[in-house]
Amino acid sequence: MALPRIAIAIGDPAGIGPEISLKAALDPEVRRICRPLLVGDRGALEEHARACGLKAHIQSVPRAAGSSWEDGAVNLVERRQFAPGELHLGAIAAPHGEAALDSAKAAIDAALSGEVDAVVAAPQTESAIKLAGIEFDGYPGFVARCSGVPPEDAFLMICFDSRGTEIRISHTTLHASLRRAIQLVTRSRVLTAIRSTDSALRRLGVASPRIAVSGLNPHAGEAGLFGQEEIDIIGPAISDAQKGGVAAEGPFGADTMFLREGYDAFVVMVHDQGHIMAKTHAVAGAAALTIGTPVLFSSVAHGSALDIAGKGRGDPGAMIAAIRRLACAKD
Repeated sequence: MALPRIAIAIGDPAGIGPEISLKAALDPEVRRICRPLLVGDRGALEEHARACGLKAHIQSVPRAAGSSWEDGAVNLVERRQFAPGELHLGAIAAPHGEAALDSAKAAIDAALSGEVDAVVAAPQTESAIKLAGIEFDGYPGFVARCSGVPPEDAFLMICFDSRGTEIRISHTTLHASLRRAIQLVTRSRVLTAIRSTDSALRRLGVASPRIAVSGLNPHAGEAGLFGQEEIDIIGPAISDAQKGGVAAEGPFGADTMFLREGYDAFVVMVHDQGHIMAKTHAVAGAAALTIGTPVLFSSVAHGSALDIAGKGRGDPGAMIAAIRRLACAKD
């Protein structure tokens, strides 16, 4: 059986993205389980390779369909993003933000056309994207727009290992103010988040998923004492999901839900309910999976680490874990 083809968008070229992308593409386990294909600017990749002492035979191809992995080369779909001297490692600049999203878009297009099976993206720098004048609310919305899906139907699932157990946390809302996030927690959106989580788990190889769903308020509202959203919105959405054959349970208090065993994923209502758990249990090992879109797309959950760019200290662990996860996924 042919190995899955996974495109690796190299992220912000001023950060550690190119370094960890190249390290991942060279990793023996990665090359054993998939066919990695880098997407980005060749000059940026070579500059990082020189600075970090990485040796690789980089083979440029015009598109993913023209790749060949037989000679051990690192294949690169080359995006011409910089002239010599234009890239400044460690700096925040508009061209760096443009380059990160250009690489991601090219990788997503390759997945939509069937030339690759999945996409993993190195970290971007949101301040650089903002300097470029590009509206960006996170990769889920970006992937949705690129693939023709309404942004509100795309969700973020953070995945990480905790003491040998795979933890997966989906977010009903993401990069919105808390006031706005509460407005976005509707019955239909919660239901879509639950259904998207169930579908993603099945693609990841979980045959009969069990999903725990959090409340929005302290103690999941305490039967209406601390709020009505659990009674009026979240509980009914869970019932709707159950009627559709999804094994979802809750709402549970977000402060204790993760102690419950036997669940394949957790659905939370707002950003911090999930991200605090992920970033305290997996500082550098978490990966973010976009769900609800036709593209299998994952990005690492850590930042672009501009302060150590070009120093050879970038850890590819989260990227390798993301690749491993997608290499095992089902179409």
